[in-house]
Amino acid sequence: MIPAMDFEQRIDEALGTPFEGWDFSIFRGRMTDDGGLPWDYGELVRERLPEATALLDLDTGGGELLASFAPLPPRTAATEGHPPNLPIARARLEPLGAEVAEHSRSFADGSFDLVLNRHGACDAREIGRLLAPGGVFVTQQVAGRDLEEVNAALDGPPHVDVDWDLATAAAALSGAGLEVTWRQEAVYITTFHDIGALVLFLRVVSWQVPGFTPEKYAGRLRALHEDMENGRPLRATARRFALRARAALA
Repeated sequence: MIPAMDFEQRIDEALGTPFEGWDFSIFRGRMTDDGGLPWDYGELVRERLPEATALLDLDTGGGELLASFAPLPPRTAATEGHPPNLPIARARLEPLGAEVAEHSRSFADGSFDLVLNRHGACDAREIGRLLAPGGVFVTQQVAGRDLEEVNAALDGPPHVDVDWDLATAAAALSGAGLEVTWRQEAVYITTFHDIGALVLFLRVVSWQVPGFTPEKYAGRLRALHEDMENGRPLRATARRFALRARAALA
């Protein structure tokens, strides 16, 4: 049940709500998905874990997902480039035996036989550098046109990486010398049920609408609020893709 609030209250709540790590449970009931993905990223990872001796999780956020895979391989590391998340990830992952660094440059060539990346930046050449011969890369990515209806509803600029998609990612990995062994993409509908959820989302996912502030978009936000209050939530198309790639044997 979403508490009754006026427009200003919802905006104030969205701006004042603490958000740590990468835990979206705070949106439960306020931002919902219609359907889901035809794959399970967790299962894609777990099926590789038994043979992994050295694992790296790129852009781990607060380490929530990586921690869920415990017990972890003998050598496990993670990177997190968003400064507020770094101490959160270290507090969660270091007790599990994982090293947490700010940059992947901290690790030597060929250090890992399993590299993971869920919704993080995907530098194909860096992934190729980090993987040991025969090592495997598993990723789930947010496509560049993700939730483009949100940008349109605000009359805002498009997502910064609008051309990022499965074909582009697969081509980049192949160009870096990896063999893409499996790939899939999917779409589903995400619904924002109140304007506070939308503003909090845009505060957290700041790259969705570059330069977003509630003041800058006050007119459009108020119109969307009226729609939501009258039973017309904002629906947008979520776009995801996933793939698995393998480094060449020595």
